[in-house]
Amino acid sequence: MKIIAVANQKGGVGKTTTTMNLGVALVLQGRKVLLIDLDPQANLSEYLGFTNEDGESIDNLPTISDLMMTATGRGKKEDNFRSCIRHSEHNNIDYLPSDINLANADYYLSGVLSRETVLKRILSNDTVQSYDYVLIDCLPSLGVLLMNSLVASDGVIIPVQAQKFAFDGLSMLNDIFEQVKATLKPDLKLTGVLPTMVDHTNASKRVIEKLQSCYPDKIFDTVIHRATEATESTNKHKSLCLYKNRLGDEYKNLAMEVIRRCEVHNGTV
Repeated sequence: MKIIAVANQKGGVGKTTTTMNLGVALVLQGRKVLLIDLDPQANLSEYLGFTNEDGESIDNLPTISDLMMTATGRGKKEDNFRSCIRHSEHNNIDYLPSDINLANADYYLSGVLSRETVLKRILSNDTVQSYDYVLIDCLPSLGVLLMNSLVASDGVIIPVQAQKFAFDGLSMLNDIFEQVKATLKPDLKLTGVLPTMVDHTNASKRVIEKLQSCYPDKIFDTVIHRATEATESTNKHKSLCLYKNRLGDEYKNLAMEVIRRCEVHNGTV
C-alpha cells in the first residue's frame, strides 16, 4: 500500500484534477484506490459529486474534518474512519470528502501533541491497509495540513503548471519536504514532478527544460496538456479517463509510470 500526497503550494496547477484522474486511472489498472480531500475548499469532493450547488454536503455523515477533530479529542467518538468513506458510482472509486471546517485545522491542532502526525495516526487504520493506493489532494499552503500530508505519505507528486511563474514557491515546498524527511519521515520520497497545462508555447518549453534540469531523475515522461475537457469533466463529476479524450489517455499513461515507480522498482510486481 502506498500513500501519495499531491502537493504544490501554488494554486491552480492541477492538483485536484491530477488526484482524481490518476486515482481513476489506477482503478482501471486493477488497483484499489482511496482519495482523500485535505483542502477546505473541497474541490475534489465537489468533483466527485459530494456537494450540492450551494456547496453543502449531500449527507450528514462525517468528513475528514470530523476525523481529524475526533483524533484530537474534539469530535464525536462515533466519527470513525469507515463511516467517512464514500463511494463514487460514476467513477468507481472510494474517497474521504472534506468541508469548510478543515479551515480551522490550525486552531484545533494547535495544542495537540505531535500535531504533524495526526493524519498519519488516522491512516494507520486497518481499513486503509486494504487499499493499494491512497492519494491525498493537498491544499495550496505550507501549513499544518501539508505537514500532516507529508508525514503520513510514502511519496509526493508535485504538479507544476508549465506557464509563467511556475517556480513560485517550489523552493519553499522543497525546503518543507527536506525538513520532514530529515526529522519526521526519513523514508519520504519524491515520486515525481508532473508538468501540467502544457501547450505549444515557448514558455511551456522553457518550464519543462528547467524542470528537467532541476529534477533530472524525477520528472515524469508524461505531461498533461491544457484542454477544455478538464473543466467539462469537473462539471460532469466524471473522470477524464472514463471517456475518449487526450487528457484521459495522458492520465492513464501517468498511472503506468506511477505503478512502475512505486511497485516495479520496489519489487512488488
